[in-house]
Amino acid sequence: MHPAYSVIVFTTVSGLGYGLAAVLGLGLLDPSQTATKLAHFAALALISAGLLSSTLHLRNPQRAWRAFSQWRSSWLSREGVLSIATFVPLCAGAWLAIFESRHVPWIGATGAILAAATVYCTSMIYASLKSVQAWHTPLTSACYLLFAFAGGLLLATVFAALSGSQTVLMIVATAIALAGAWIVKAMWRVRLATMAPLSTPESATGLGSIGHVRLLERPHVTENYLTREMGFKVARKHAAKLAWLSALLGGALPVLLLVVSAIPPFAPDLSPWLIVSALLSHVVGMLTERWLFFAEARHAVMNYYGG
Repeated sequence: MHPAYSVIVFTTVSGLGYGLAAVLGLGLLDPSQTATKLAHFAALALISAGLLSSTLHLRNPQRAWRAFSQWRSSWLSREGVLSIATFVPLCAGAWLAIFESRHVPWIGATGAILAAATVYCTSMIYASLKSVQAWHTPLTSACYLLFAFAGGLLLATVFAALSGSQTVLMIVATAIALAGAWIVKAMWRVRLATMAPLSTPESATGLGSIGHVRLLERPHVTENYLTREMGFKVARKHAAKLAWLSALLGGALPVLLLVVSAIPPFAPDLSPWLIVSALLSHVVGMLTERWLFFAEARHAVMNYYGG
């Protein structure tokens, strides 16, 4: 599949925003701290930026409102409806934290649940597609949810460190969440490498009973929408290198930096900078992971093009 940069940015940035919103909703940061007030603003800004970037993938962005009308059957519409509904408790929680320095558990919990539900709907846009076998697995939703929560914890740890709060427990929780997310992602990649194709040229053409089917001539000599969007190819060795790079930058290095930041000699002077470096590394790793998520996926329609 063609990796559209707007969708890559959308899923990465909004995932961070919803993850941070969930952490804030659980009351893991002190609402009286200035950094926590900034964290509420950052969560809303990230979510808004991610949603706006998703419209760049539309040919007619001014018609994006129509995506809300099919919520009964479309995961895309459900995502849109929930993303708007989530703003209500998130804005209420942000108001209480920023102007009243307090956290209301039921409002925060509602925002956290809706944030998780929105990320789940985003994942199901891809996981529900039977035509893309790599995505059609519960592991896809698990990866989206775990990466969002781990990224949110990491971003929350940055704000906690900047405020001078005790961050040891946050660091431990973040390291565990990052490790768990990348373990599930490793399971996803093992499945990708070992799965037997459900759709083949033989099944697509119905000629499997005759024998092996090979492409004699392409359906047309010029490129079209299908070959551009569904026929993206990435060399296997390059994909393997990028996969290791994404795991290194998105998981291993951030965990290492977090652990080092908790060692007494590095705190409190260097600890915030190490945690910020861990966040930057994680974001680069996640952008790489999301690019691979699309680039390595194979749509069943490519059976007709010799893909």
